[in-house]
Amino acid sequence: MATEGDVVPPVAAPETVEVPADAAPTGKLTVEEALEVVLKKALVNEGLVRGAKESIKALDRKDAELCVLCETTEEAGIVALVEALCNEHKIRLIKVSDSKKLGEMAGLCKIDREGNPRKIVGASVVVIRKWGEESVARTTLLEHFGSQ
Repeated sequence: MATEGDVVPPVAAPETVEVPADAAPTGKLTVEEALEVVLKKALVNEGLVRGAKESIKALDRKDAELCVLCETTEEAGIVALVEALCNEHKIRLIKVSDSKKLGEMAGLCKIDREGNPRKIVGASVVVIRKWGEESVARTTLLEHFGSQ
């Protein structure tokens, strides 16, 4: 503790660093990056349905905003049924190539201490019932569907 006779050195003001305008991120995401962000937000907000049986139920009830289907699903009947339900009820459908990647994006994995996914379970179909909060990723996906 300082007493009356001690001299206290002045505290320096924090440095200000200017960031040039061109160094800021542009906000453009690829469709795959946007899909990953949207799936994570829907998972957090309890708006994500995972698995063929539950997804088909949600599609049949018209309780879906977006359907993500794996192209390499072993059951051809699931692919045909999901595509038919999406066409019939006018639900947006996006296809991905790898079921393990879709499972990882949908949260069907364990995360280790370093933040790497482990024990990834593949997913054939994932349905978004509630988007969650508004985001750049959601806007990117909606623009992708608008341009098709």
